[in-house]
Amino acid sequence: MKSIRIYDMILFTSRLLFLCLTLNGALLCAEEISFLQEPQVNPASMDGKVLCGYQGWFRCPDDGMHEGWHHWSRNRNRLTPASLTFEMWPDVSDLPESSQFETPEFTDRLGKPARLFSSANAETVDIHFQWMQAYGIDGVFLQRFLVNIERPSFDVVLQNVRTSARKSGRVYAICYDLSGTPVDQIYIKLTTDWKRLVDELEVTQDRQYQHHNNQPVVFLWGLYPDRFDAEIANRLIDFFHEETKYQATVAGGTPWYWRREKDPGWFRAFRRLDILSPWNVGNVSHQDGNKEASTGYWQKDFEEATSNNVEWMPVIYPGFSWKNLKGESGANATILRRGGEFFWKQFLAANKTGVKMAYVAMFDEVDEATAIFKVSNHPPTQANFVTYEELPADWYLRLTAAGVKVIRGEAEPVSEIPIQPE
Repeated sequence: MKSIRIYDMILFTSRLLFLCLTLNGALLCAEEISFLQEPQVNPASMDGKVLCGYQGWFRCPDDGMHEGWHHWSRNRNRLTPASLTFEMWPDVSDLPESSQFETPEFTDRLGKPARLFSSANAETVDIHFQWMQAYGIDGVFLQRFLVNIERPSFDVVLQNVRTSARKSGRVYAICYDLSGTPVDQIYIKLTTDWKRLVDELEVTQDRQYQHHNNQPVVFLWGLYPDRFDAEIANRLIDFFHEETKYQATVAGGTPWYWRREKDPGWFRAFRRLDILSPWNVGNVSHQDGNKEASTGYWQKDFEEATSNNVEWMPVIYPGFSWKNLKGESGANATILRRGGEFFWKQFLAANKTGVKMAYVAMFDEVDEATAIFKVSNHPPTQANFVTYEELPADWYLRLTAAGVKVIRGEAEPVSEIPIQPE
């Protein structure tokens, strides 16, 4: 871990957005510089990649998006202990002060207004991608929520991610979340948006857009038989497999029990995906008094997918809680992190299958306490928050970095967590 600690020390010495040099009396400025002189992540293949889900859905008043406290509070006009909908208070100390937003009803340890961030703020996204670069995380699946796809702020977040990925040498790919979208609108909204991203925004021309098998990757999350008919799923796969300029390698977020599905249409759809990624968050077993991620089925998943020429990408997550979101009724769903042990065991299980890639859920989701980015161990006391229990704020970034090396075969899959707090 020596190299990661070195990166941590030098990371924020490279924050400058403008590099100015004096040459022959003239002032020359480069508008973009790399945060660190790290190698660019190769966007040509998913092999050896560990990408994080990136929600990018947090908004604050005065961030220019006019969405209030979106995803921080049930009441977008006011954030209070009774209205909050998130479990972890993010550590914003690395962000420029101009990118921090005061919360009138929450205070920090000094009695000053506690601060949050907006995902629509370019400097915030820059810092998030700096963290990815520093800790060896390849990049993200950027969520685009189909139900609200018309909101201008989602394009703002996309443009910020494109810029930050380019500057940091990370990769990104679009992940369409189908949740909540009226069934009769899924196909037309999704294909219309993808055509616009390809034709107008030219996202697939970005040098940092993730490809696989010579095609850009598109992730369709929410392929659940209880939500809509398999005809829609197969029609979407047909669209992306057709040999047009919109063609893509299709990854699919499915139920963890996808192999049990008997419906012929869904049976076919799951085996037509290019990459299959069963959602495993919340799927646990009880061992020695602890909740552990259910991974015993992973080997058969991997084999079934492989036998159908489908690549398999497990979902790995650090823990779970949503008591602020769901109230006391959600208390039983809590999955303790146990200092990273819960998380680390999943990397080991994934490695045993021989898998080439993995999805970490999530980079920034403090709503359900699945975030791996920097979180405060000293959140406001006006409400209850999950912390990293005095482990360093970057503990799960570091642990993810160690897991990446295991997936790539660059480090031995040791049973004990291979990093130390100091």
